[in-house]
Amino acid sequence: MPETTTVGEGIAKLLECCGVTTVFGVISMHNLPILDAIGQRNRIRFVPTRGEAGATNMADAFARVSGGLGVVVTSTGTAAGNACGALVEAQTAGTPLLHLTGQIDTPHLNRNRAFIHEARDQLGMLKAVSKAAFRVQSAATAISTVQTAIQIALSSPSGPVSVEIPIDLQKEIIPCVSVSAPLPTVPVPSSDVLDQLAERLIGASRPMLWLGGGARHAGPAVRRLVDLGFGVVTSTQGRGILQEDDPATLGAFNAGTLSEDHYRTCDAMLVVGSRLRGNETLGYRLTLPRPLYQIDADPDSEGRCYPCDLFVHGDADLALGGLADRIEGKMAISPDFHKDVAAVRREAETDLRQTLGPYSDLMDALALAAGSDFLWIRDVTLSNSIWGNKMMTLRGPRDGVHALGGGIGQGLPMAVGAALAAPGRKILCLTGDGGLQLCLGELRTAVQQGADILLIIMNDDGYGVIRNIQDANYGGRHYFTDVTVMDFAGVCRALGVAHFPLNDLGNAGTVLSSAFAAKGPSVVEVDMGAIGDFNTSFAGPPVRTPEGRTSLNTSFPRNIGGVHT
Repeated sequence: MPETTTVGEGIAKLLECCGVTTVFGVISMHNLPILDAIGQRNRIRFVPTRGEAGATNMADAFARVSGGLGVVVTSTGTAAGNACGALVEAQTAGTPLLHLTGQIDTPHLNRNRAFIHEARDQLGMLKAVSKAAFRVQSAATAISTVQTAIQIALSSPSGPVSVEIPIDLQKEIIPCVSVSAPLPTVPVPSSDVLDQLAERLIGASRPMLWLGGGARHAGPAVRRLVDLGFGVVTSTQGRGILQEDDPATLGAFNAGTLSEDHYRTCDAMLVVGSRLRGNETLGYRLTLPRPLYQIDADPDSEGRCYPCDLFVHGDADLALGGLADRIEGKMAISPDFHKDVAAVRREAETDLRQTLGPYSDLMDALALAAGSDFLWIRDVTLSNSIWGNKMMTLRGPRDGVHALGGGIGQGLPMAVGAALAAPGRKILCLTGDGGLQLCLGELRTAVQQGADILLIIMNDDGYGVIRNIQDANYGGRHYFTDVTVMDFAGVCRALGVAHFPLNDLGNAGTVLSSAFAAKGPSVVEVDMGAIGDFNTSFAGPPVRTPEGRTSLNTSFPRNIGGVHT
């Protein structure tokens, strides 16, 4: 065994020790020592992407689907800046992600010499968009700094952590030392507080669980509580923790009138691993059951969005498992409660279908073609806001990935990351024509990696949701939304991607069946101008005014391609 190694190779060895199998990024003069070591050792798959934003989205989705650590490597300066939007998304979603970025040579740091790839206060920029950010100060501390970063990224509440490593330090020779995977910290809930929570819940006859992304790993404990009689509703990020065809769950139908009416019949709600985000709670004015209890790994989340009657700081799985131990056999939950939950869910789905118009047929054809084994990846687009975030039955807590922070253009690279995390499973990616143009180059990455993705482009010839907002609030003045849409069929031909146009939903089953049979990435382009509009337009998330009025989706004149009809 050699007695010395480089910092770059030491980092590669550490990643291997941590079970990292795939790294995403763009190679550069300021990260070559790390990537050269990864290449020489040939134990980690490196995915060369077309941009740092796409690479970070891929690493994010890879982590969400695999349940492990996502890793992205970028260069310094502009390249690190390119990753920042995707780091915001990972931070919003609480994704455990390690961002390794270069930095200029240490003799030139902080001297404002316009050295190539230099950025003023790059570390401050990364701190703003990461859970934490570090600069390696010496070759001797490089490995321990990255180990610390990995531990913080994985520890609850998880999130992206950035480490910048000056290029001269990446090349330095250090002694070979044994490396070990850092152990993440898991907050253990107080036994006394769990006793209090159990005591308060034992008398409830219609208790609901609201599950967020922080409870993804707590499925068995959730199942125990459901078997005791609890009902379930989820945030969009918490979908699939309880299989969505279970009669005990409302799924992500969390903020509609029917759900709110149901909440009024409940006598307790336990919120687990969710921030009760504004776009899922009518701007924090949704009426939720009382008393309201909260379990979260982040102690600062107590009462942040809704006042709670008791807060449990701790890991969701440990807390729910401990709660189930305490209340099993002691509750008298209404025997009709799950039946009532299922009835509300059916009625909510029926109401949603009435808003879709012809696109209800598309949704059904897609569900039929997909079967039960697929991953559902979504960009921010009209169709996802209206139905994608609620429909398409998810059967596992890691079967759905969406742009939680609301940024467009992230769906396609997320689909690539998901495909590489779950080989053998079909990836369905719902996107719009406007957002797709931000990241279309990553379709070539999908081809190069053989990612088995079906990309469904909902083409309404521009930024449809903004048009709807302009219709609702700006007198129908459509400034700057009619972006020129590229010829997606031509792009697919150039890249060797199978392209299937869909302009008549009577053919949806046949078209989707052919697209599903294609290997590697394929595209179904839905011509919304030919098919028509939704029955109800989406003009932003529903909110409730201080006066108590609810502003929900409102019908507007049909508006496809910028033309009123």
